[in-house]
Amino acid sequence: MAQVLATPGVYIKEESAFPSSAVQVATAVPAFVGYTEKALRDNKSLINKPTRITSLTEFHLFFGGAPKTTYAVSADPITGFKVTVDASTKFNLYRSMRLFFSNGGSVCYIVSAGNYDYAAGAKYKDLNNPGVEAGIPSLLKFPEPTMVVIPDAVLLADQDCFQLQKDMLMHCGKDMKSRVAILDVYNGDKDRTNDENDVITRSREGLGNEFLQWGASYYPFINTTIVQADEVDFASVSNLADLIAMLNVQADSIYETNDAKLIKDEIAKLSDANDPLNLHQTLLAKLPLYKAVLAEIRSSMNVLPPSGAIAGVIAMVDGEVGVFQSPANVSMGSVVSPSVNITNKTQEDLNLPLNGKAINAIRSFPGKGVLVWGARTLDGNSQDWRYLSVRRTVIMIEQSLKIASEAYVFEPNVVNTWVAVKGMMTNFLKDQWKQGALAGAVPEDAFSVDIGLGATMTPTDILDGIMNITVKLAITRPAEFIVITFQQQMQKS
Repeated sequence: MAQVLATPGVYIKEESAFPSSAVQVATAVPAFVGYTEKALRDNKSLINKPTRITSLTEFHLFFGGAPKTTYAVSADPITGFKVTVDASTKFNLYRSMRLFFSNGGSVCYIVSAGNYDYAAGAKYKDLNNPGVEAGIPSLLKFPEPTMVVIPDAVLLADQDCFQLQKDMLMHCGKDMKSRVAILDVYNGDKDRTNDENDVITRSREGLGNEFLQWGASYYPFINTTIVQADEVDFASVSNLADLIAMLNVQADSIYETNDAKLIKDEIAKLSDANDPLNLHQTLLAKLPLYKAVLAEIRSSMNVLPPSGAIAGVIAMVDGEVGVFQSPANVSMGSVVSPSVNITNKTQEDLNLPLNGKAINAIRSFPGKGVLVWGARTLDGNSQDWRYLSVRRTVIMIEQSLKIASEAYVFEPNVVNTWVAVKGMMTNFLKDQWKQGALAGAVPEDAFSVDIGLGATMTPTDILDGIMNITVKLAITRPAEFIVITFQQQMQKS
């Protein structure tokens, strides 16, 4: 209602000089779901409560440190010994978080599905249980995350892993439509066999055919430097008695009787070590077998699924260039090598399968290091959603304009409102075009916004309270295949 002027005097009226604007939403905020050492803040449980953190220090404060992964050591007639991980003590989230931060990650959400002691091995119901909003469903009320990452998924039984990954795709594509799933290939540390047990074939079959545009999968696992030598000692061995017996045999074989007795006295202290650091250093120096066993355990611990590192790479690329830049041809930090070497020939089926379920390769190149060498979603046969950067750019634009348009809910559905909405969207899209997210020599070639009676709405739409807006975008796409043609020409001089 207009102000009624009843008293003589001077009145001041302020009006907005600038139209409302849209603000770009965050694009690289992964949500990690998995097991942690603890989940406490101010003595209150954080289990299944998505928690925003910005550093590894905050992770340590709220969620603790690394799991106490243990290995059984046994004699082997060929290699001398072999180590076998105790599956109930193996968890991937903590070390994947370290990979995330070492590859450029910053802001993320953590959903603790339980602590290591309670878990005793990853379980499907901990990571996804809609009945009690555990795991993935706990993210439904949090709009900020733009990626879902579950490194512990590959620790489940195969069918449970595939079902969980399908749940991740459904969460992203059906429930939220504002985020993508970053997936690991089950048994991704193994080479391809090209038979019914082939890891890529089984992964593609297990993922089904729904919501494929909302996820990207990466192969193989990576050999990292996350676990350092000082983090592994005899406490990582679950069957100390067997290790002691093997060390005693070696002591007898490489030392004289008196020296062997001294070494064996030290070995005996493993059962009830009072000075573990000095004992550990002594055995490292005196017994090659002890050193080799711990090196093998460390090597095994450092084989990790790549999803944590990929989330960090995506965050780094988004920060340095933009969401429209493909997160590929980028080197990976804290990574020594892929666990499986992939050549151009072996990547052909990964990138261009007949069913379209592209698996992005991680490859090692001489002089370049380990690079992410793929940029596709699982919906590789779709001209619209083949590329991860296209899917994520459209998500960013959709969510930014959606949030900005909420200011016009319940405004009069008339031409003045239409002009304001169109101006707001046009200004935002023009900024995106200037940054390089949209393709075109001029803004008119890059996008269009249509709104109005007779254009996007009928009189019935207006009576029903519906405002229809049509936005068309020309998203930039990666030059995945660069073809250079050479031919000879006649000598001209």
